[in-house]
Formats: sequence, C-alpha cells, structure tokens
Amino acid sequence: MKRRTFIAGLGSAAAWPVVALAQAALPVIGILSGATFESMNAFLAWFYPGLESEGLKENRNFTTQFRWSDDNYERLPALASDLVRRRVDLIVALGTTPGAQAAKAATQTIPIVFIVGTDPVEIGLVPSLARPGGNLTGATNLVVELLAKNLSLMHELVPSASSIGVLINPSNPSQAKVELSEAQTAARTLGVSLLPLNASTPLEIETAFETLVREGAGGLVITGESLFCFSVPKSPRLRLATKYPRSPDSTII
Repeated sequence: MKRRTFIAGLGSAAAWPVVALAQAALPVIGILSGATFESMNAFLAWFYPGLESEGLKENRNFTTQFRWSDDNYERLPALASDLVRRRVDLIVALGTTPGAQAAKAATQTIPIVFIVGTDPVEIGLVPSLARPGGNLTGATNLVVELLAKNLSLMHELVPSASSIGVLINPSNPSQAKVELSEAQTAARTLGVSLLPLNASTPLEIETAFETLVREGAGGLVITGESLFCFSVPKSPRLRLATKYPRSPDSTII
C-alpha cells in the first residue's frame, strides 16, 4: 500500500466514530412542569412505562431533559425558553396550566403535549378540542367542572354551614378565574356564602387554613390546582423513595 493512500485511509477512519456518534443522536423530550420533582413522581411512574409499552425506551429511543419550577410559576417562561434553545424534539408540559401556556408562548414549531385541569379552549391553548391544530395537543381532566359538585357534596355533609371556603392559587390566573366563577355560581345556587382563600406557596396554604378557622367556615373545597394536589411536606423525615432520581438538568437556571 502506498504511503499517501494509507494516511488518507487513516484520516477517514479517524472520522468514523464522530460520524457514527452524530448519527446515533437520540430525540430529546423536554419535560416542563410548574410543580416540584417530588410531587410529579406519580406522573413519572406511568410516563416511562407508558412509552415502553409502545416500544420506546429511554436512552435507547429517546433521552429526557427536566425543567421544574418548584411551584414558582414565574420561572416557567425562562425554563420553557431554555428547552427551546436546546432544540428539544418534544415538550411535555406536565401537570400545570401555566407550564402549558409558557411552552406555547416559547415555540410555535416544537410539538407540545400538555396535561391541564381546565378547558384548554377556554384558556387559549387550542382553538378546538376536536381539531387542536398548531403544535399543541394533550389531555384535560376538567377538574374545574367538578367544583360545583364538590360544593354540593360539602353542603350535604354539613347542611348547617352558612359559609364554605374554596382554596385557589392566584399564581395560576387563567385557571383560578374559571374556578372562582364556577364556585361562586354554585354557592349562589346552594344559598351559602363562599369564602375564597388564596394560596401560592405551602406557607400560604397554612395561612389559608388559619383564615378558614378564624372566619368560622363550615368546610373547605380544594380546587384541582397541582400545588394543592401534589404538595409534598418539606420535613426531612418525610422523603420519597423514587425510581426516577432528580435529573442534573432540573437545577435552577
């Protein structure tokens, strides 16, 4: 073999691992949530097995990058923009309406799958449930529509109560507005006074309970806000054992 041909072949061979690595790059799923990592373990517990049931396994067919706002919804736009900047292939807006709204505002091209607790049409995520169009699709459990029923059940349980509290997160304004309207309508129908209680942090939840007692309300209805549904105590004695450890990518940016 001629020396020049041998050197040229070496040069080509040296480039092979780089080319192979580039070809092996996996699609990246960006997971965006306004909640905490600990509180979303229930979602992650079905997220990965659900993908595996479709033949998609992490680190074989895709990788994930996490962005948690830790119940601070004001951080969500920056976290969503960071995922877009990193050119993820899909954004999953997990568990909070503000997360889905932040993802929508950040990109019109990257596909977004959302999970929300209110009507996605009413809050402007999609123009239609049947034909969402654009780059967003997802699911809603419409927990807002259960408020009237929950208030009615509370009234049946405590018929002597002239006042019933409702816990709302003002940091989620689009959902809070709908929740408050639904609760007020139901309270008027039942003939009871409604005591709205605002809370955006675990400490404010404690304050809300103090107000509930001080005002003498006969009961409390908790909305489907993720902060209330998935709050995890901060006590070091109460730690979650998890199959999905906190990703290094979940740190605050």
